[in-house]
Amino acid sequence: MSPDELVYLGILAASIPVGFLFRYLSPPVKQGAALLLGLIISIATCGLHTLHSLCTVLGTWLIIKINWRSAPALSLGWTFLYLLFFRLVTWFGLPQPTPFANAIQLLLTLKMVSLANEIQSYHLEKKKEVSAFTKSPVVGGLSHEPSLYDVISYSYCYVGIMTGPFFRYQTYADWLQQSNPLSLPGKEPCLQRLKMVPVYGALFIAVNSVFPLSCVRTDEFLEHNYFYRFLYMVAIFFVFRMRFYSAWCGAEAGCISAGLGCYPQGALSKPGGGPTVKYSPDPNAAVEYDFKTIQNIDCYNTDFCVKVRHGMRYWNMTVQWWLHHYIYPNTPFRAYALRAGWTMLISAYWHGLHAGYYLSFLTIPLCIAAELAMEASVRARLGPMGQNIFDWIHWFLKMRAYDCMCMGFVLLKASDTINYWSSIYFIIHIIAVVCKSIDLRKESKNERKFKPSSGA
Repeated sequence: MSPDELVYLGILAASIPVGFLFRYLSPPVKQGAALLLGLIISIATCGLHTLHSLCTVLGTWLIIKINWRSAPALSLGWTFLYLLFFRLVTWFGLPQPTPFANAIQLLLTLKMVSLANEIQSYHLEKKKEVSAFTKSPVVGGLSHEPSLYDVISYSYCYVGIMTGPFFRYQTYADWLQQSNPLSLPGKEPCLQRLKMVPVYGALFIAVNSVFPLSCVRTDEFLEHNYFYRFLYMVAIFFVFRMRFYSAWCGAEAGCISAGLGCYPQGALSKPGGGPTVKYSPDPNAAVEYDFKTIQNIDCYNTDFCVKVRHGMRYWNMTVQWWLHHYIYPNTPFRAYALRAGWTMLISAYWHGLHAGYYLSFLTIPLCIAAELAMEASVRARLGPMGQNIFDWIHWFLKMRAYDCMCMGFVLLKASDTINYWSSIYFIIHIIAVVCKSIDLRKESKNERKFKPSSGA
């Protein structure tokens, strides 16, 4: 493990016992202590680069204060433009930010855009209440507009400051105002989330030592046979998954120990978004709680869901919620594959400027279009047994598609990504194109079949 990874691991490990201590604090003390700890982590790991995140926060706050109506669009433009500056600071003679500063900046971008949307919704609902003389029925809406101190406290809250998961301001406010945090579940769900982490960590170290990524960039790699080169991406994606399974399960445990994102099961919470229905528990019945609001990974479904488009739902789930609510609805296209492509383009930009991100993320719409075509032209015509076989083949191809896309995500450079994909003859892309062309051929035949003759 690299020194940076050891620092991440140390912060994750320390956040779990610290979280239990926060359950003993009153709301004002909890808010101040979480802010102070977050600032200490930020300054200790980022130094002067902490100013980047502070500029982002203050800029967003000014936008909201000046024009809350347009704040969602303006904050998205501001934070994404600042991301561009942040990544090109060396062009302006400024020092390169640390990886820790980059991690904080990424999560802060999500928080600020979400905050602007929440405050806009708050003002719009208040206007409706005044005109209709009725209480707003919106679930999870703000009860007041956050002050500058509230915004800074939310931005630098130590929980998940570098590792995630993303959570809305309302989730943070609910955490501060918990009436009896010591009565909420903590130890058992925390241990439940951590129980597989040693396994994931051991598998990551073992497989990574046998299949190092650096090998792919060497000329000797091409001397191996095709099946070795093909299977190498399977191993790389396995290592990639084990790394993030370990990190995200640990990050979730840090949230659980502090009680962040704890809601009654009846609230039907969504990862990232929080409760989706108003829930008033029966005072005579025991209340069951969950931490779905801060769930960032579903390891089982990531591995075993059948479809490419479903795989995205179980990976980095809180960020997927953010993309689905703030980016996907505003795409300039109607077709599902094109809307997904636009969303993936934004996601690639959020991750960074490396060409590998774009090559990987923009392969997803092609795979989605291919699987939609095959479902319509092949699976729909099969019986139950045939559909079962189709689904197993579909699952296998889904995993290989993600293996292929992972290579661009980790190799980063366009040349390295294209060289690797060339070494396996772009097999995944070719399969996707062929599957889509089958559907196109079917559509063209139908058009000829029903096309009126010239004498009609």
